[in-house]
Amino acid sequence: MRDFSDPIFHNDNAARQYIESLRWANGRFCPKCGETERTSPVGGKKHRPGMYVCLSCKATFTVTVGTVMERSHIPLHKWVAAFVLLTASKKGISAHQIHRMLDITYKSAWFMCHRIREAMKEQVWPGPLGGEGKTVEADETFIGNKPGRKVKRSYQHKNAVAGLVERGGKTRLIHIERVNAKSLRNILVSQIDRKSTLMTDEARYYATTGKEFAKHETVNHSQDEYVRGEAHTNTIEGVFSIFKRGMFGIYQHCGEQHLKRYLTEFGFRYNHRAALKVTDEMRAEAALKGIEGRRLTYRRVNNPYRVA
Repeated sequence: MRDFSDPIFHNDNAARQYIESLRWANGRFCPKCGETERTSPVGGKKHRPGMYVCLSCKATFTVTVGTVMERSHIPLHKWVAAFVLLTASKKGISAHQIHRMLDITYKSAWFMCHRIREAMKEQVWPGPLGGEGKTVEADETFIGNKPGRKVKRSYQHKNAVAGLVERGGKTRLIHIERVNAKSLRNILVSQIDRKSTLMTDEARYYATTGKEFAKHETVNHSQDEYVRGEAHTNTIEGVFSIFKRGMFGIYQHCGEQHLKRYLTEFGFRYNHRAALKVTDEMRAEAALKGIEGRRLTYRRVNNPYRVA
């Protein structure tokens, strides 16, 4: 983890300059009109450092305008520290811990963590997983309880999560309404290259869809078969293991409306893991580069279906 004696964790000007170097790596621009050449710092003692003016549209702006940090009253050095803490903790870090470490209110820490998860989100999936000669594992798991559901003898009362992982590559975790052949096929054929080898367990809803891929192998967990040569789903089981240990041990409770953001968080850390030569510093910078074009209000966090 990055040395916390670094000024970016204690000095707002240093933190601002650090964020500017990431967001404006190719040059400063106006977030309102996109002007790249005619912008300049605002002079005078009445304006704080880091305030700029666009000479085209006359708008004033800072590096936080048009990002998840816009209109936040939390000092920038605490934002940088929160990004580092959340991206470096393998199983996550609770809002209560952020609240204690950064000396901000619990409500602010909770909202801050959700905005950081928003920055971790992929704008668009970069392309299908796998490809010719590559193997992708698929499985599903269940977590939490759906509101108003009290069924105890099945998984109908729990939230379903479909998981995909390319061996030696990246993962995708997707919250789905229900587990059946139709919903899983939609995910498999849209997220996995059909030239890939598909690995699953013996669940019947993979049988037909598996024929659409170059090769489909299964392991029979009900018969205590977990590995047969190259056939296994241990990689995706490992992804689920980290996810569940974090959800049960760190976060402890997650409402259905927030599940997608937690899936984003765990997927982001796995896709920027040490095994892919990504350091803690590089992981934090990748998240900070994702602040661009993201805006999340407190009302929208509590109601993800509201357009805001």
